[in-house]
Amino acid sequence: MKNGAFVFFAAFIALGGSWTGFVLGSALQLGHEKRTTILNGSDPYPVQRTGAATLGLQVYRAYGCAACHTEQIQQGGVACNVVLTNPGKNPEAVSNLVATLNLENLTELEASAVADKITAAGGKSETRIIATGGDIPRWGTRHSVAADYLYDYPVQLGALRVGPDLADVGAREPDANWQLQHLYAPQSVTKDSAMPSFKFLFEVRKIGATPSPDALVLTGESAPADGYEVVPKPEAKELVAYLLSLRADLPLYEAPFTLLQASTNAPAKP
Repeated sequence: MKNGAFVFFAAFIALGGSWTGFVLGSALQLGHEKRTTILNGSDPYPVQRTGAATLGLQVYRAYGCAACHTEQIQQGGVACNVVLTNPGKNPEAVSNLVATLNLENLTELEASAVADKITAAGGKSETRIIATGGDIPRWGTRHSVAADYLYDYPVQLGALRVGPDLADVGAREPDANWQLQHLYAPQSVTKDSAMPSFKFLFEVRKIGATPSPDALVLTGESAPADGYEVVPKPEAKELVAYLLSLRADLPLYEAPFTLLQASTNAPAKP
């Protein structure tokens, strides 16, 4: 074929260019990614996962969890909230002033102007940075960054949200027993859940001389027959260890927000 060589080289250039852009380019950009530190702190981030959590990543991969879940929180931007911390010596006047001001979802300049008015009236305030966007605070408090995946191989970003995003599930649902019950009988803890049961990761066995301390506390249709108990296999424990290690609840230079107490900063549950 007269044009065979031309077609070959054209295809080679096209495929080579694609590989360079998508594979080599990403490797050059992220291949030397190093640990960072928490914003306004010295603690390193991220921390290497425990052995069980590392094994759990392979369980997560083996059973195709990434087909229905993402691990990537998206963020629309940042905003500032001004919080009155001390009304000063004239609390009534300061409180009346604050009642007339917009204190939420402000730009940096707007927040500074509001803080100046409160200071002029004798009060004290604090400006807090918050992340904004459809994923926040439903799935987490900030967007995902490259450092979040530093110790993951392979990275399980996912592309479809049949189920909720899991990038911060360890902070949203930190109870290992809840996670195990959710794996065994999803609808027993999340009504109308579309998640299939992973009962094969558990063993239903007769209760011995004493019940197993690992046995799930199940009621209703999910409860085993009398005299039997449901005990997680090692794979189930490893998978839960991995899920609990998924946390995006610390502020970073690339993804800032004001860290609050857990009781006031907990994102909504799915």
